[in-house]
Amino acid sequence: MTTTKTSHHNGSSRTLPAKGVDWLHNPIFNKGTAFTEAERDALGLRGLLPPHVQTMDEQVDRVMANFRAKTSDIERYIQLVGLQDRNETLFYRVVMDHLEEMMPIIYTPTVGKACQEFGHIFRRSRGMYVSLKDRGNIAKVLANWPTHDVKVIVVTDGERILGLGDLGASGMGIPVGKLSLYTACAGINPNQCLPITVDVGTNNEAFLKDPLYIGLHQKRIAGAEFDSFIEEFIVAVQQVFPGVLLQFEDFGNSNAFRLLEKYRDRLCTFNDDIQGTGSVALAGVLSALRLTGGKMSDHRVLFLGAGEAGMGIADNIVAVLLEEGLTKAEARQRIWFVDSKGLIVKGREGLVEHKLNYAHDHAPCADLLSAVKAIKPTMLIGVSGQPRTFTEEIVKTVGSYNKRPVIFALSNPTSKAECTAEEAYKWTDGRAIFASGSPFAPVTLNGQTHVPGQGNNAYIFPGVGLGVVSTGARRVTDAMFVAAAKALASLLREDELAEGRIYPSLKRIHEVSLKIAVAVAEEVYASKLNTLPRPADLPAHIQAQMYKPEYTAYAP
Repeated sequence: MTTTKTSHHNGSSRTLPAKGVDWLHNPIFNKGTAFTEAERDALGLRGLLPPHVQTMDEQVDRVMANFRAKTSDIERYIQLVGLQDRNETLFYRVVMDHLEEMMPIIYTPTVGKACQEFGHIFRRSRGMYVSLKDRGNIAKVLANWPTHDVKVIVVTDGERILGLGDLGASGMGIPVGKLSLYTACAGINPNQCLPITVDVGTNNEAFLKDPLYIGLHQKRIAGAEFDSFIEEFIVAVQQVFPGVLLQFEDFGNSNAFRLLEKYRDRLCTFNDDIQGTGSVALAGVLSALRLTGGKMSDHRVLFLGAGEAGMGIADNIVAVLLEEGLTKAEARQRIWFVDSKGLIVKGREGLVEHKLNYAHDHAPCADLLSAVKAIKPTMLIGVSGQPRTFTEEIVKTVGSYNKRPVIFALSNPTSKAECTAEEAYKWTDGRAIFASGSPFAPVTLNGQTHVPGQGNNAYIFPGVGLGVVSTGARRVTDAMFVAAAKALASLLREDELAEGRIYPSLKRIHEVSLKIAVAVAEEVYASKLNTLPRPADLPAHIQAQMYKPEYTAYAP
């Protein structure tokens, strides 16, 4: 039995454990108290488990009772990570059955706190750490992963974790969390997912002084040395996991744009902070148009923050404006940015390359309020990582120009949001169309309940990944993310829109991910980027591949 292969959940092949306790120590095969009487006899488990055989439903009830008894979200996070390490199938059953309750724990905002404390709450290694110590041997290191049947990798260097800055190797919570959502939201097989942290040092002084920090205790490398290390990593990934989808996550601005442009035509890759955020925000904008009326070309958009997220959103809005018949120059003229130095305008010294496309002829404005008064935006989008920067005066001023002002406070985690949902609604007498990056509770104002939208990338990247994997796409293009945004916006129902939502309920996430995967697959086929043949029934083919958290029978 030790060498027999099993097809476990949608075709991922793994070696079965030896008899006995090994079954209980392998999270892929462990069923805990749900092993049947026949399995306990056949697998050598008799006496190693309590005698009562439980159903998975009973196990879920026990997990949820413990989960809800915890007194803090970080304790809930630790509990769920422990469950994932013990019994992966049960973990995904719990998460999928209670996604709205689980999402804020396994991802934003709690994952941010978990990353900050990662070295102190560390229990068991998950994924792979590739550090500067591995230079010259990265391919050999990656080959230590127990299977080469990997379809999706999420990699970070930890330099810009959410809005929390440089967390170094402690940023591993982000790839782990992202890949959990690939499975929970779109059914990507968890055994085909690999989280990776590349440890190139950290400039976080508190971590460098902390003996419990899990990464290299040295400053970050940069420049040619960094590029050489990443190049070796990319080549090794292509060698060990050919055809894999590689997602760049939470790299610093100075590297994120450059790495995307350098590698997007060499392998199947994308940057979620740029393209995923751009796509989910575009979906929100398209939904908001149903409430404001008119076309995208009727609007002026002002961004606070000119990093990866802002540029990704702006480029997607430009794509829609081009479809409406504008030239690229006309489209960009409708989009403005404020960064830490004020309104981005032509002639300002020191502008980095990615900001130049949106530097327009205009007098300088030193701050956001003066920019709002000068530009008179119909849409105000915050991606700055700077909390409470959408002040009452700023929001009221935007509201004075618009019947239905669009206010997106997208910075993560919740503590970094530019304003709260309650503030946006209160300061506009309930007229605002609001979205945030992390969740906010519904707000009741003057007898009306408003349900704020959460522009969560989990609406987008899992479905995109499913479409890419299902077609064997050779590359990921911007057009795929525009297609994903349109698919997401099209799923918003009138009853959801009436509540103020601009995104479908997370309860519909599997429907959403399937629709996005089909839209992305259609774009793959249209671009002739597929390596797998097109099936006769595309939606049914993709749906059939989606992982379901069900126990496999290991004995007759």
